[in-house]
Amino acid sequence: MSVSRRGMIARGAALLGTGAALGGCQRILETGPVSDVVYSLDGFTRDAQRLVTDRRALAPEYALSQRSPVFRANGSRTVDTPEYRRMLANGFADYRLRIGGLVRRPVELSLRDLMNLPARTQVTKHDCVEGWSAIGAWTGTPLKLLLDMAGLDRTRARYLLFRCADNYGDTPYYETIDLIEAFHPQTIMAWRMNGEMLPERHGAPLRLRVERQLGYKHAKFVTGIEAIADFANVAGGKGGYWEDSARYAWWAGI
Repeated sequence: MSVSRRGMIARGAALLGTGAALGGCQRILETGPVSDVVYSLDGFTRDAQRLVTDRRALAPEYALSQRSPVFRANGSRTVDTPEYRRMLANGFADYRLRIGGLVRRPVELSLRDLMNLPARTQVTKHDCVEGWSAIGAWTGTPLKLLLDMAGLDRTRARYLLFRCADNYGDTPYYETIDLIEAFHPQTIMAWRMNGEMLPERHGAPLRLRVERQLGYKHAKFVTGIEAIADFANVAGGKGGYWEDSARYAWWAGI
């Protein structure tokens, strides 16, 4: 049995008599009283899912032939800063991923460094909170490998904060996940999509793939990973850009 985020949203809508279709879930989330109800169920949904499912259970994987002919790019599709445009122009030769925070050995890796590490390829379905889905093939470095390399301080770290190059207004995108999702075998830092280098509109050169979570958790244009004890003091304190700005739930388990 699985208690999905989408299921919880739909159940909440039914209980409230809205009769709204899945495609209208964003509108549901934007209404004050419903938003409060859904947000209050966040911890319950997370705990219920983890109570009845294997924490290491894999998200479904598909054959290459099942990939979607069109994979919609959502959220930021580009980064307009001069630094990013320079990196894009030179094939991200100057790109560096910085891993720090509560680690014993802060790490700085180039894109080539990442591509030379063991990689995982997975064909998975991307589920957006707006109601659409698409299947794509992703190749990248397992996040667990990077955390082991940096010597994550497991006695203090509870979350990972992803810092990104794309901006919403003046705010760089940010997102957090907990260590259960971070160490899941399908959680990778992807640098290839459908057999090609990750395109700009999908978050080049590096994006998070956390396959058991809705799309807004899959941070694009990642430049840094910071191990933290709590996200209460990060921006608005709810654990991510959309969580802070639009009251999306922090727990986005599918």
